[in-house]
Amino acid sequence: MAMMLYYEIYFFSGYSRMADINESVVVGWREWLSLPEFGVVAIKAKIDTGARTSAIHAFSIEPFEREGESWVRFGMHPNQHESETEIWCVSKILEQRNVIDSGGHTEQRYVIKTDVTLGESTWAIEATLTNRDSMLFRMLLGRTAMSSGNIIVDPALSYLARQRNSTNIQDPLKETLEGETE
Repeated sequence: MAMMLYYEIYFFSGYSRMADINESVVVGWREWLSLPEFGVVAIKAKIDTGARTSAIHAFSIEPFEREGESWVRFGMHPNQHESETEIWCVSKILEQRNVIDSGGHTEQRYVIKTDVTLGESTWAIEATLTNRDSMLFRMLLGRTAMSSGNIIVDPALSYLARQRNSTNIQDPLKETLEGETE
């Protein structure tokens, strides 16, 4: 008989829920994701437990109005260490939020809602738009998105969630960690 493991999550409101650990997805500290709404089949992301909100690399960020609502148009370079590939995106703006980056600098960013796919799971996340050209990863998956996706991170491994339709997936045990410490 298999033993079921459970953990309980308590919220300040006094609400608690039981979550089945066996239903969680274990991922490495970096993974291949896709952003289907933007046509991004594969983007290397840092699974960042230190970041509350996810962040997507964006450039030429231009807000505009459409039928009385705030929208944003932006470009994205989905490939790490390469800026020739450009994907142009449009999304509704949820809000603007002040975000403190890893260097302690505060930046006001647009927040959008989009679907993310990790392995066989797809769910909606909130993500901020910021220029990440100087950073190692074009995307960060933050704690809020991890919680929504029922994700547990194994920081010793990489690329545990096999991405559908991706040809450049690397073996999680053979991947070098050298130089990727964003």
